[in-house]
Amino acid sequence: MGSRIHPRKPSSSSSSSCSTERETYTIWMKSLVLNSNGYTVFDSSGEVVYRIDNYDSKSRSEVYLMDLRGNIVCTILRKKLLRMLGLWDCYNSDKDCSRPWFRVGKTFGLFKNSWVYNVLVGNNNEQQGKHITSSCSSNHHKMEGLVHSLEFKIIDGEGQVAAVVERKRSSLGVVLGEDVLCVTVEPHVDCIFVMALVAIHGLSCGRM
Repeated sequence: MGSRIHPRKPSSSSSSSCSTERETYTIWMKSLVLNSNGYTVFDSSGEVVYRIDNYDSKSRSEVYLMDLRGNIVCTILRKKLLRMLGLWDCYNSDKDCSRPWFRVGKTFGLFKNSWVYNVLVGNNNEQQGKHITSSCSSNHHKMEGLVHSLEFKIIDGEGQVAAVVERKRSSLGVVLGEDVLCVTVEPHVDCIFVMALVAIHGLSCGRM
């Protein structure tokens, strides 16, 4: 990419999926695996914490969000019969595919150049799964952004910003390439939940 996203090499450990403090991540919309599509997530220390590897295929209907060691932390499925509506089901890891953790459906934005996704989190504790935290206790969330842009905001059911995805800037304020994103996650918001939504938007745009 011309310059390194972070100065440090990735380690074999990943951070907790939920923090009591605001967390910042960098997403490179590319896979570290040769000849593979996907994305790579770095924490604020420059360590790889999550990744998606699509292998030779973009915009797949089934993808797996993994930690650095390859453990599946979220399974993302596009509903084939409702593809035009942009409907996705997401499941905790790959263990229980009978009850979605949350569901994402695309709606129309208020303006011509905007888009909105509605996000419905499971209605009970068993369906929500182990990753759901107090930030997800409100079942309805929204993703709001502009057409042809990977930047967007995640709004919780109370109208508060839960996470912001935007172009990353260097320490000198220079905006990096379109495939390098900065993700700011508010306290008590599950970062796996956020990373899955970033993936869905990237898949919908054909960017991974």
